[in-house]
Amino acid sequence: MKRTLAATAIVLAALLLAGCTSSGSSDSSGPPVSDGGGVTDGGVSGEPAPDKGVTGGEVIADNRDVITTGTVSLTVKDPIKSAQSAADITQEAGGRVDSRSENPSTDGQPASANLVLRIPADELDNAVIELKKLGTVNKVSLNATDITQQTQDIAARITSLQTSVDRLLGLMAKATDTTDLIAIESALSQRQSELEGLQAQRDYLADQVDFSTISLELYSEGTVSPPNPDNFWDGLVAGWNTLVSALSGALVAVGFLLPWLAALGAVGGVVLLIVWLSTRKRKAA
Repeated sequence: MKRTLAATAIVLAALLLAGCTSSGSSDSSGPPVSDGGGVTDGGVSGEPAPDKGVTGGEVIADNRDVITTGTVSLTVKDPIKSAQSAADITQEAGGRVDSRSENPSTDGQPASANLVLRIPADELDNAVIELKKLGTVNKVSLNATDITQQTQDIAARITSLQTSVDRLLGLMAKATDTTDLIAIESALSQRQSELEGLQAQRDYLADQVDFSTISLELYSEGTVSPPNPDNFWDGLVAGWNTLVSALSGALVAVGFLLPWLAALGAVGGVVLLIVWLSTRKRKAA
């Protein structure tokens, strides 16, 4: 009897142990549970989880979208000629000139030129080096703006709207009731308008990312103050140039005022002559 009870106890213990092991294995390796709407914890049922392009919660650096803008200011001998050289450098880099204005020299204004250059992002560094060779650098400023999150959001919204448009087109093909058809057409028109707006925004941002925007300013010599000198000789040269510029400005001012001074002197002389004659007549009387 004791042997029978012992054997029965051993069998029950083995069955309990096997049940616990089977339950633990089922919890750890079983399929994901559906929420009843065809969606599982891995994404839409029957479809792989979308690739979000992230690693450890961060966007992969190689997939970043960056807009680069900047300003390059140069002092050159001939701004008009240098403007053409800058346009040639841009075209050789595979870019384009979006705007260009040239101001030839006049009696009261030195020559200058301004260009807006669109340069491929991967050629920007080399193009800036070539632009610096056109003259003396007054200023170079480059700014980079990361718009990766914005472009990803727009892409996701475009995908969602495109799916909605396709679904509405399918419903429109099957619609038989006039009321339903009108409702579908109204919704479809709204979705297509939103989709076209997002696609235009996506294309604009893609162009800004692919082509950096550089504002190039070209000035004649002596019209822009040079950078602060770094040593004694540079300071001496800068001081001499400043003195010459000041004297030149003073001479121009004197030349401008001389005709006015002469006219005022003549008027003053006539007034003094009238006063003197009037005083002399009174004394004679």
